Amino acid sequence: MYIAVDDTDSISGNCTTFLATEFIFELSRDMDVIGYPRLVRLNPAAPWKTRGNASLVMRFGKGMGKKTHVGCIAGRDIFCFERASSYEPKEDEMIGRLVPILEDNREPGSDPGLVVSRKKPSQSMYWKGVRTILDKKTVEDELQRIGAHTYEMGCGRGVIGAACGMAWRPRDSTLELLTYRPKEKWGTERTFDPLSIREMDMSLQSTFNSWEERAGKVAMVPGTPCPIMYGLRGEDRRDLMKGKEIIKCENIERWMIFLTNQGTDDHVSYDPDVLVPDRSYYITGKVASSRRIPGGHVLTDMNTKFGTVTVGAYEPSKEFRYLFDNLAEGDVIGVIGELREEPRTLNAEKVRVIKVAEKIDKISNPLCTQCGRTMESVGKGKGYRCRKCRTSADSPETKKAVRWVREGWYEPPAAARRHLSKPLKRMGLEQPVEFVNKRT
Repeated sequence: MYIAVDDTDSISGNCTTFLATEFIFELSRDMDVIGYPRLVRLNPAAPWKTRGNASLVMRFGKGMGKKTHVGCIAGRDIFCFERASSYEPKEDEMIGRLVPILEDNREPGSDPGLVVSRKKPSQSMYWKGVRTILDKKTVEDELQRIGAHTYEMGCGRGVIGAACGMAWRPRDSTLELLTYRPKEKWGTERTFDPLSIREMDMSLQSTFNSWEERAGKVAMVPGTPCPIMYGLRGEDRRDLMKGKEIIKCENIERWMIFLTNQGTDDHVSYDPDVLVPDRSYYITGKVASSRRIPGGHVLTDMNTKFGTVTVGAYEPSKEFRYLFDNLAEGDVIGVIGELREEPRTLNAEKVRVIKVAEKIDKISNPLCTQCGRTMESVGKGKGYRCRKCRTSADSPETKKAVRWVREGWYEPPAAARRHLSKPLKRMGLEQPVEFVNKRT
């Protein structure tokens, strides 16, 4: 039996992943967890999203096959099984056990949705949910088709995310080990040793987005008053378990490993026919100009098949903005980013420099070939003339400019990356060394 839930948290606190651990704690008393619990991120450009726009999906039944240790809640170890027997619990009984837990863990003002189903929705629901804005009627029709049972609170918008998360069939996936603080600690300052996180990051190569070496900054510990102590992301469960032992922090009340779509770029639409706001795209074009605006933000105009598209690199992305400062007219780039409606900008998440244009710098006005003196400008675009000899020249003395921008991929520091954005580390790439050296 599949269980999915969404929209129980808010900007000010709580966390839907914590609710998922509460569901697991209740149902694992007499049932088994089938496969990893899933943390499925959806469209990061949705205007009404909370912090990370994630839905949580679990499957319960009677387990068979390989048994894997995936968590510990209040001292009880949690295991998952690789497959399920034919036994299926009853939907109404599942909802009856879960609704009181949902109501106790709902953040005021949230719009939770709970979906219980023997079948998954069509896979297309996931791709629509991670790349577009879905209306509730479309989702309800699909849930009715598969015979799902639902429970809603508020406007029930969470049903949309729950259904889309349940529909995910991974093409690419990662893991995240989430640790949780005791309730009496929620909202207080977190205590941890940053150097232990650095040690973990340096020693476990399959982990990512944990530590930013250049700035000496931790990227895996949230700053919000939610229940989470830290989230360790990676590709290998064994490394996550090792990492948990290396990291030194305050007492942990529970932990759980989730299968996720984080770091996959699933949210990105390639080669679109039309640009619709509140979606994420990969768009290529030729740089026309770049400018700094108040607040330390950089705006870059590029000419594309859609006309002029303005790309935004904002202050929180730190040295990532230096790339845009140093782009020149004629450079060809590809940008992955979220299209905002007002102001209409493509907020850059990752950039590929495809071709670097040759840039010519003026050294000086030309020298007279007869007397060797520097010529004077006749006027803009009218060339140069020697006042003494009356000789003329069309252009100044120039040289080819040194460009430190090189072809390749560029990304923001770890703490400024989106949950879904695939880090270059997972792509088997590194930023050009010229950029790494220049930004220091």
